Amino acid sequence: MATVILKKGRARPVLQHHPWVFSGAIARIEGEAQDGDIVVVRDAGGNFLARGTLNRHSQITVRLLSWDQDEAIDLTFWRARLAQAIAGRRALSDDAGTTAYRLVNAEADLLPGLIVDRYADFLVVQFLTLGMDMHKHEIVSLLAEMLQPRGIYERCDEEMRAKEGLPTQEGCLWGEEPPDLLQISENGLRFWVDIKRGQKTGFYLDQRENRRRVQVYCPQRTVLNAFAYSGGFAVYAAAVGAGRITNVDSSAEALDLARRNMALNGFDSRDDEYVPGDVFQVLRHYRDQGRCFDVVVLDPPKFAHTQAQVQRAARGYKDVNLLALQLLRPGGVLVTFSCSGAISADLFQKIVFGASVDAGRDVQIIERLSQGPDHPVLLSFPESQYLKGLVCRVL
Repeated sequence: MATVILKKGRARPVLQHHPWVFSGAIARIEGEAQDGDIVVVRDAGGNFLARGTLNRHSQITVRLLSWDQDEAIDLTFWRARLAQAIAGRRALSDDAGTTAYRLVNAEADLLPGLIVDRYADFLVVQFLTLGMDMHKHEIVSLLAEMLQPRGIYERCDEEMRAKEGLPTQEGCLWGEEPPDLLQISENGLRFWVDIKRGQKTGFYLDQRENRRRVQVYCPQRTVLNAFAYSGGFAVYAAAVGAGRITNVDSSAEALDLARRNMALNGFDSRDDEYVPGDVFQVLRHYRDQGRCFDVVVLDPPKFAHTQAQVQRAARGYKDVNLLALQLLRPGGVLVTFSCSGAISADLFQKIVFGASVDAGRDVQIIERLSQGPDHPVLLSFPESQYLKGLVCRVL
């Protein structure tokens, strides 16, 4: 087994169980190793630190799997790690009212680059790193054995896989091909999900608890659901008797699915709006028209994929939050999110503060939101806390 020797003074993150070793921390690689192979990581003095998978193509050259010198990375290892992650979701698996949730959350479950989501009787998987992709067959076989799904379907994150030198790859890996639309339950509500072509793995599973939490602000209040996608927040709002809901999204296809999800829950007779278009332009149009809402939900896609994009993303977040604040009635509630890992919670709060100053509104933070418990945050890997949400009241 080849050995990765770190530069002097670069061992501390590994000792603290951060799962990434960047190329700049490596002094040399001793022995023959192909990208994707398991390697040993040692400090400058030759002391054992960890084992992980190698990929010279990536800036994250080693993804660490084990800090136990005696632990082999074999079938027993993969089984134990998967079992540990699945056991951590037992409360969800016992809840008949929720049939969709994350089972494996990559680094946060000590399985770097592996995502496993349950959608009813199907599993959707993502292999985002070369090292994990090399063990795809073993992992899929174990998931089939341990969970006995109807089928296991692979979704591709092209950007992540490109960084690892991996090709685009999607399709059924085991069992039945999933239908084009699959019905799931979430907190007793029902949704159609497109796990083959939808965003992420088909649905924003990380917002499950936030959708329920935001319900308390919606009864008999008009709601602007921006970046609506398939209508998750709208269905929850309608379930508690919200007033008219205006759904805005750039995808007419997503809005059609939002209509179908409202109908699936018996809300098709409501007088709601489904507006296709650029959210920024639509909100500016509403502002210029003098329209107002009681609740505005902003759940945009990731604006910053890297640190180099943070400044541009910050401008985008400020612009859309400014527009939202200009559209809210006094006493109205802004629910605003960022899923950009490169935007810290502190920076996001400062961005919303800047928007409030420009809007000339006094704003209170009344709740802070994050991803659900099936998307845990590993303390040694703070990057796993990517979703930030603020519930704000306009005075």
